[in-house]
This record gives sequence, C-alpha cells and structure tokens, in this order.
Amino acid sequence: MQPLRQSILDMEAIMSVADIYEKRSTFSFEVFPPKTDVGMEKLCGKDGVLDKLYTLEPDYISCTYGAGGTNVGKNLEVLDKIQKDGKCTPVTHFTCIGNTKEDIREKLQTYLDHGINHMLALRGDLPFGWTGTNGDLHYATELVKFVRKEFGDKFTIAVAGSPEGHIQCRSLEADIAFLKQKQDNGADFIISQLCWDMDAFRYWLEAIRNAGIWLPVDVGIMPILDQAATINMALSRNGCVMDRKLCEIISKNWIFPNPFSVGLKTAKGDEACFDADVEGKKQSFKEAGIEYTINQIDEYRACGINGIHLYALNKYDDVARIAKEAGLLDLI
Repeated sequence: MQPLRQSILDMEAIMSVADIYEKRSTFSFEVFPPKTDVGMEKLCGKDGVLDKLYTLEPDYISCTYGAGGTNVGKNLEVLDKIQKDGKCTPVTHFTCIGNTKEDIREKLQTYLDHGINHMLALRGDLPFGWTGTNGDLHYATELVKFVRKEFGDKFTIAVAGSPEGHIQCRSLEADIAFLKQKQDNGADFIISQLCWDMDAFRYWLEAIRNAGIWLPVDVGIMPILDQAATINMALSRNGCVMDRKLCEIISKNWIFPNPFSVGLKTAKGDEACFDADVEGKKQSFKEAGIEYTINQIDEYRACGINGIHLYALNKYDDVARIAKEAGLLDLI
C-alpha cells in the first residue's frame, strides 16, 4: 500500500462514512450472511472472501440482514469479524420486519456493544404471504426516527433510495417525498437501489436535489455475471427496467429453453435445458456483463455521485476485476 494512501486511511479509520464523503468519493462492498457453515468458512475463514476484499481497501462493507430477518445471527458474526479485523467500517442492514420497538432497542444495542455503529435502515422485503411488517414500525422513515430518538448520534444511518421508485410506492414523486422524510428524520447518506436505466437515474438524481435532499448518494451496483440471477433480480425483486444494451447481452447469450432450466429435470427425468452450448454462453454472458458493469460505473461516476457500493455476491475474483478495471482503487 502506498504510504500516502495508508496515512489517509488511518486518519479516516476514526471517521464515520458520512464524514468521508466530505473529503472524497467512497468505494464499498455488500455481502450477505451465508446459511451454511461451509459458506461462512468461505466468507469469513482465513484467506476467505472478506480477507481478499480487504486487499482492495474498501471504505466499508455492508452485510444484509437475511430475508425477513431469518439469518440475523450470521449477520452479526460476519460484521463482528469485519469490526475486529479493523480493515474497514462494518455496516449492518436492519429492517422493521417482525421487530417490536423493544426488539429494535435490544438488537441495535447489541451491535453497539460489538463496536458496530453504522446501519442501513430499511423496511425490508415482506416474507411471502405477509401483508405488513408484523412489527411495531412499518416504514423506514419510522425506523430512522426511532433510532435517532433512542440512540441519538451513536449510529451513522444510511437509507435506501429508489431511482425508479419503490415497486410498492404509489408514484416516484411520493417515493422522493418519503426519501426527504428519511433525511429530515436523521439519515446521513443514501445507498441507491439497483437501477440499470441511466436516464431514469439522472432524472431521479436531479429530482431529489430539487426536492431539497442533499445527502450523499452511494450507488448500489450488482455485477452482471449470471443470466438467471440478473433476470430474477430485475423482475422478482426490484421491478427494474433492463436497458437495450443489457437486453441485447441476454438475448445474444440466451440459454434454451430459458436460463432457469439449467440443472433441472423434466417430469420424464430428462435434462430440462437442451441448449448445446450452455457453458460457452454462460462464459460469454459473464464477459459481456463485466464490461457492461464497468461501463455503468463510468456513467454513474460521471453523474457526480458520491460513491460506488458494489454487490460482492460473496465472491472475489470477478468483483475485484470490475473494481480494478473501473478505477475504483484510485479514489484517493
């Protein structure tokens, strides 16, 4: 590591992520808590994914909360390692799902007891069949307000922003109004949700500034590495528009009969996927997807955003390549 960069990082080690935005752009990763011991060893073990991600010198690493709060123990275990390793700031995702106010107090105090004082405040994705959070709080706006009331400035709070509008919000304008409320309730910075439509992102960025939202914007980016995962994320999770270029990449590398058939069997026991070049198309798609992701990072940075938050997908090689080729390792 260069002496100047090491000196700057040492000074920033005692700063919150929100303070770093005042000096420069940030670069960070998101990981998720594995459900198995094998997965945990690959992520948190010696020379595991986290140890490798540290070598890229991210400003922070966030860890998701687990769908419906189902893997919270592993979430804390991952974040505890990041905190103890001391290489970057750990940021926990935290949701309203299934939590009473007392639950929230106890869980957040536990994070503080472990030295974890950065959080991404979310409502959370509702588990299948649920019509509400089944907790005392129903929206991220309420969660931010509650945390500030109960803990003061002990937490640096990130909130989510949806450039295309949250799929359950009645309009983009209403969504922006709620984002302004998160700011007014005490949020420190924004991590944007997945967005491949750059025109939509530019419109949103201008709209939130016009609405008086001045918080730093850290852009969440999912590397395009797998065809089925990309389609699933767009359609079943976020309702994202896939732009012409991304659709072309999918179309040119389409796995027949569809990418979700890989590894499945028909009722007769035959392979559901009958494409003759599955592996070739998967590799071709990944190469084109990596190039697409790098170009997208360039476009986002040209918009004047404050940071890049790259979904690591609990992997190293591909995201390291993207980070290096996109110039994210030279932000200082």
